[in-house]
Amino acid sequence: MRDTVVGTYEVEGVRVRHSAYVTAAARVLVTLAGLSLLAPPAAAHGGEAGRRPGTVREAADGLPGFARGFDRPYRGFAPANTVLHHATPEQAGLDPRPVEALTRRLAEWTDPGRGAGYLFPGATALLAHDGEVVARFAVGDAVRYGARRRQLPPRSRVPARTDTVYDLASLSKLFTSVVAVQQIEAGRLRLDAPVARYLPAFAAHGKGRITVEQLLTHTSGLPPDPRPPLWQVRGGLRAREQAIARVAPQSPPGAAYRYSDLNLLSAQLLVEKVTGRRLDALVREGITGPLGMKDTGYRPPASLRSRIAATGVQHSPPRGLLRGAVHDTNAWAMGGVAGHAGVFSTVDDLAVFAQTLLNGGTYRGHTVLSRHGVRLLAHNYTSRFAGDDHGLGFELNQSWYMGGLTGPRTLGHTGFTGTSLVVDPASRSFAILLTNRVHPDDETPSTNPARRAVATALARSVPVRPPGGGRTWSSEEPAGPLATLTTGPLRGHGRLYVGYRAFVDTGSREGFVAEWSADGGRTWQPVPGTALSGHYRRGWQRVRAPLPAGPYPAGLRLRWLHTGGRPFEGRGVEVTGLRVTDGTRVLFDGDCATAPLTARGWRLLLPPPWRLAGTPDTGGGAAFGCPRSGTDRSREG
Repeated sequence: MRDTVVGTYEVEGVRVRHSAYVTAAARVLVTLAGLSLLAPPAAAHGGEAGRRPGTVREAADGLPGFARGFDRPYRGFAPANTVLHHATPEQAGLDPRPVEALTRRLAEWTDPGRGAGYLFPGATALLAHDGEVVARFAVGDAVRYGARRRQLPPRSRVPARTDTVYDLASLSKLFTSVVAVQQIEAGRLRLDAPVARYLPAFAAHGKGRITVEQLLTHTSGLPPDPRPPLWQVRGGLRAREQAIARVAPQSPPGAAYRYSDLNLLSAQLLVEKVTGRRLDALVREGITGPLGMKDTGYRPPASLRSRIAATGVQHSPPRGLLRGAVHDTNAWAMGGVAGHAGVFSTVDDLAVFAQTLLNGGTYRGHTVLSRHGVRLLAHNYTSRFAGDDHGLGFELNQSWYMGGLTGPRTLGHTGFTGTSLVVDPASRSFAILLTNRVHPDDETPSTNPARRAVATALARSVPVRPPGGGRTWSSEEPAGPLATLTTGPLRGHGRLYVGYRAFVDTGSREGFVAEWSADGGRTWQPVPGTALSGHYRRGWQRVRAPLPAGPYPAGLRLRWLHTGGRPFEGRGVEVTGLRVTDGTRVLFDGDCATAPLTARGWRLLLPPPWRLAGTPDTGGGAAFGCPRSGTDRSREG
């Protein structure tokens, strides 16, 4: 897809180029430029844009669409004929506010004046949900520094664009893995077979029992990197291939998870041996060609150079400023074609790749994997290694960069140059971030905050459907160590009970619990059985718990506590249907506008201007039995 600039705006002097119709918030100057409709990513790859089968689309621009809801996860693949097309977040049934906030945050991360808050010179991001690209924008510069690692004058810089080509670094491993599964499906490889069956030289140093699966899941026992680096191995490509095959393992196969570039370098030798073809040809003929990914491949041609983001200035080996040459020196030593690195691409091409996975291996009638092949990629082979869930090539369930899209079925990968791809089959969503964080050198802060932010913005934009349609409160990222939603003093007789529904999606450092106080709020105790945390469910949890027996001279207070610890790695918490009863009477009903609640770090979710699929129109009326007079006593502090 070629770059079509729909709008630009500035955030504190940083220009943002975007191709989604994002409503700018206050302090953001919007300058529309050339209001031509964007060609959908699918159209750029041949043919007309498709529509999602079975989905009702609004006929007029600007009208709201439908969303299934983040709390109603899909179980299977998207329809195989799903084709990407563009929509605004509202047209897709999403909340636009998280996307708007994301554009501002990414722009801020490109500003060197922010000190430790500076993450990369430039970036391009794309968000898609249920076949609709809801955001696609670029910030910062593709080229900001010269060969001496000094900032170029503004007129000499090259702005990042939505069609900028980036060095994917380790995202290249995903292409090698797909090629490997293609060979499994063709009967040339067996997942459980020893690699040495196909590559006899690989058996050196006791590696004869390492299987194909163990290479692709990083459980082979191989060291992380070649030592010495491949560029120091004399004798050309053949000698470097032999050095890969001869490497000695660090642990027995299957005994440990250890992320290793050597695993995918070995997989490269494997697929090349069983096919008699070079890896770049296998990727071109088996993946990028059929899918129309015209800007994706190894060793990009000179015709693309003006669109390529620069990476490092390398002195050892002495390569100078890199722009269009692979950043990874081991991949460079392999001629730019390597199993672990070397692929260049755009967000548009990666969007097609991601949607192909969601479709079960097919896009626009071209099948690169069977559904069984995609399931092989996404199966968790390493559950015995806690925290290191891994499919074939793909990482699974990694909240440190998947953020709010994290789940047992979420798959993706990162790259050293500052790239990430997160694919969430449960919501049929994906988030892509491509950056040049290694421009002009590798010593930059981690890109993980930006990776999480991109995935979490998409997760938070997909609404949840509160059961019952009552008043719902949300806490995403507590500004302090905690967010509280507190009742006034309650008085009743006999045993009291608290009940509510909660949607909880939090990281490992967060938690959510109900607490009680009988001394006016001076001290608080957790209500047993109400603690919830994690990414594991994507559904509303019904909570009902007894409260300590009275009497309560000062009244009984309750609060719902969301504790936060950076980094935030989840979508957040929503609660609805807050009730306190004494068995026969409702003492507190959170759906009543007069219910006394004090919110600190929580916000009341207003009814969205778009309707969720299957959600009845409740009209926003008061709960049954609520007083019809008086003012809303809820307060947000």
